[in-house]
Amino acid sequence: MKKTINISVKFGKQFSCLVFVFALLLNCLAQDAKAQQGFIAGIVQDENGEILPGTAVFIYNTKFQCMSDAKGFFKMSDIPFGLYQLHVFQPGKEVAKMEVNLQQPELLIKIKLNGLSNELSEITLNFEKEKNFGLSRMTSVENFGIYEGKKTEVIELKNVTANLATNNPRQVYAKITGLNIWESDGAGLQLGIGGRGLSPNRTANFNVRQNGYDISADALGYPESYYTPPVEALERIELVRGASSLQYGTQFGGMLNFRMKRGVNDKPAEVISRQTFGSWGFFNSFNSLGGTSKNGKLNHYSYIQYKQGDGFRPNSGFNAVNVFSALEYQANNKLKIGLELTKMNYLAQQPGGLTDKNFEQDPRMSLRERNWFEVDWNMAALHLTYSFNERTQINSRNFGLISQRNALGNLERINVADFGQERTLISGQFRNIGNETRMLHRYKLKGETNTLLLGGRIYSGFTSALQGNANDGIGPDFHYLHPDNLENSEYNFHNFNASLFAEHIFNFGTRFSITPGFRYEHIATSAEGYYKLRVNDAAGNLVVESKREETLGRVRNFAIFGIGSNYRITEHFSIYGNITQNYRAINFSDIRIVNPNFKVDDNIKDETGYTADLGIRGKKENRYNFELTAFLVKYNDKIGQVLRADQAPLYLDYRFRGNISDARNYGLEFFGEMNLPTLWNKKEQTALEWVVFVNAAVVDARYINTDDSSIRDKMVEMVPPFMFRTGTQLTYKRIRAALQFGHTATHYTDATNAIQTSTAVEGIVPAYQVADFSIAYKIGKFSVEGSVNNLFNQMYFTRRAEAYPGPGILPSDGRGFYLTLVGRF
Repeated sequence: MKKTINISVKFGKQFSCLVFVFALLLNCLAQDAKAQQGFIAGIVQDENGEILPGTAVFIYNTKFQCMSDAKGFFKMSDIPFGLYQLHVFQPGKEVAKMEVNLQQPELLIKIKLNGLSNELSEITLNFEKEKNFGLSRMTSVENFGIYEGKKTEVIELKNVTANLATNNPRQVYAKITGLNIWESDGAGLQLGIGGRGLSPNRTANFNVRQNGYDISADALGYPESYYTPPVEALERIELVRGASSLQYGTQFGGMLNFRMKRGVNDKPAEVISRQTFGSWGFFNSFNSLGGTSKNGKLNHYSYIQYKQGDGFRPNSGFNAVNVFSALEYQANNKLKIGLELTKMNYLAQQPGGLTDKNFEQDPRMSLRERNWFEVDWNMAALHLTYSFNERTQINSRNFGLISQRNALGNLERINVADFGQERTLISGQFRNIGNETRMLHRYKLKGETNTLLLGGRIYSGFTSALQGNANDGIGPDFHYLHPDNLENSEYNFHNFNASLFAEHIFNFGTRFSITPGFRYEHIATSAEGYYKLRVNDAAGNLVVESKREETLGRVRNFAIFGIGSNYRITEHFSIYGNITQNYRAINFSDIRIVNPNFKVDDNIKDETGYTADLGIRGKKENRYNFELTAFLVKYNDKIGQVLRADQAPLYLDYRFRGNISDARNYGLEFFGEMNLPTLWNKKEQTALEWVVFVNAAVVDARYINTDDSSIRDKMVEMVPPFMFRTGTQLTYKRIRAALQFGHTATHYTDATNAIQTSTAVEGIVPAYQVADFSIAYKIGKFSVEGSVNNLFNQMYFTRRAEAYPGPGILPSDGRGFYLTLVGRF
C-alpha cells in the first residue's frame, strides 16, 4: 500500500507577526508630508579651475541624480526642502561629499574635485553604474573592504537571465571561473560550490556572508551553510578569492557575500510579486515590499518566500519559508544605522543515494523513504557607520545566530537493504554572536592618496551535536528514543575567535600600487562529551557497548601575511598579482561523528599553506570584458579522505578522514565576453545586445610529499581537471533570452582515486554536459519569465555522499520546465 507523508514547516507565528508589523512600520514611517520644492544647480571644476563634464552628481539615498554637461553645469529639480548630503564622483578624482540645505526655490553651488590616483569611495553609489552583462568586479575600495590587486567577481543579478526561483547555481554562477558545483538539491535550498580544487560541500571552504556578516553555523568550528538567501532577493553576489583571508578570516577558498536588495529610492513603497510554477509540483511565491521616505533618510526592504515541490525522484518532497526584513536610517550626514532580521525554515524528505548499478538502471529510483532533513535558521544583524570626515569612516557590524538542523534516517550503506529498523537522528544546535569593526582612512603622501584599512573581530560560538536512535517509523519525527542516554554521541563545542587585521594601498603614480596586509588570530576550540562504540551481531543484536568520555581543547595564536600589486597598462587593461598565507582550523565534524561509512583520525590537526594569483584583465563598457588568471593553492597537512577497509572478517570499505598529505593545486582560469553588435556598430549603446561568453578552467591538483603510495601523486578528490561553460544572451527592447552550456570533466571522490566501490560512497564522477534555456518578456509593470533546466534531459550526478542525504550517488534533476509571473506595483 502506498504511504503518503504530509510535509509541514514549523514557522514561528510570533516571528511572522513581528516581521509583518516591522514591514508595516517601515512603510508608515515612509509616508512623510509633501514639502515645498526647489532645485540645486551649479558647476563642477577640478583643482586647477578647469571644467569637468560628465561628472555624476546625486543626493545620497534619494532618486535625485544628474550628469554635468559639456560646460560642467548640472541641475536637479523638484527637490523637497530639507538637509541633504550631496555626492559628486568622476573617475580619477576624489569623491566629494558635502552637506547642502535647500530652504528656498533655488540653490547655486560651485564644486571643486581634487585629483586621485585609483580610489572609489566605500559608500554605495546610488547613481546608475556602468553597463555590464551580469559580471563585474569589485572596485579598489568598496564597502569598507580593500580589493586592489585581488581577483574579484561580482554577479549583477538584474542583468542575469536564469531560473531565479530555484536558485539554479549552474545558471547563476555560470560566469564564475573555476567553480565545481554540486547539483544534488534541485530546489535551491542549499548551495554547494567549491573553487580551485576545494570541496563544494555546503560551500564550507568559503567564508559565507550576507550583507557583510557571517551566516554559516560557525565560521571556524562548523563553517557549513545550511541557509542560502533567495536569488530573487539579491542585488549582487560578490566573490573574493583566497587572498581575502587577511580581511575575512582563515580559509583557502575566499569570501562569498550575498548583498540583498534595498528599497527603491524614488517612492515610499513598492511591492514586487513573483509566482513560479514548475515541473514535479514545484511552486514558489516570492513577495517583497521596499521603499524610501520622502526625505531620503529611511530605507526599508522586506520579503517573504514560500516554496514547495515533490522533487525529481520519489521521496524527495519539500517545503520552505524564508523571511527577511531590513531597516536603514540615515540619522544625519555622519551616522547611518541598519537593522536586519532573517528567518528560514524548511523540511525536506531525502530519497537516499544509489549504487552505480542502480543509477544505470534508473536514475529516478529511490531506495530510502524514511530519511528527512529539517533546518530552522534565525539571524539578526545591527550595522553602524560613522563618518568622522571625508577621509575617515568607521563601520561596526554586530551579528548573531540561533539555529538548528536535524537529520533523520538510515545511515547504512546503500547496498544494505532498509528493513525498517530504528533510524539515526543527528541534531545540531548553533548559537553564535560576533562583532567586526573596520576603520577606513585616506591620507596624502608625496602627492598620492593612500588608503589604510584597520579592523578587529571578536566571535563566540556554541554548538551542541547529538547522535542517537529515533523511532522506526516513516515520517519526520525528530525525537530521540533515549534522550538521556544516546546510543552514539553527545558533544558540546565552544569556539572563540579574536583577530586583528590591516591592509594598505600604497599608490605610486596613477598606474601602479602595492597592497600589503596581515592578520593576527587567536582561536580557542573546545569539545566536551562522549561517544559510544557498539558492536552488533549478524541479527542486529547489541553484543558490546563501551562509552568513552572526552574533554578536548586547543588554543592557537598565529599571524598570516600577504601582499598584492596592480598595474594599469591602459585605461581598459591591467595586470595584478598577489600571494597570501592561509590557515584552516579543524572543525567540529573533524573531531567526532559516528558514521559506518566514515571515520576520523583522532590526531587530526589544522591545515596551513598559501594561495597566489597572477592575472591580466580588461573591460570596455558595453563591449567586452575578459580575465586570464594563473593560480596556485599550496596545502600543508591537507585534510582528505582515503578509502580503507575494516578488519576481518567483513573487510567493508569506508572513508578515512585525516591529514593525509601535502597537496598543491595550480591551474589557469579564463573568462571572456563580448557584445557582438559592437563589432559592426561602433556606438557605445545599441538597441540590440547579443552577448557571448566563455568560461574555462584547467586545474591540476595532486597529493605530494607523502610516503603513502596509495595516494602519492594522485588527484585531489572533487577536483574536475577541466571545466568549460559557455552561453549567449540576447536582449532586444522588451525581450531577453539566454542559452547556457556547461561541461565538467571526470573526477574522483577520494584520495586513492577509486573508480568504483560496492557502497558507491567512493568512485568517479563521470563527465557530464548540461544546457539550460531562459527567456523573459516585460510589459509595463508586468513580466513573464520561462526556463527549461537541463534542456537535453541528461542523466548525470555531481556528488557521492558518505552520509545524509545519501549515502551513495545523488542523481541531479532531469529536464524541468518553469514559468514565472511578475508584477511590480
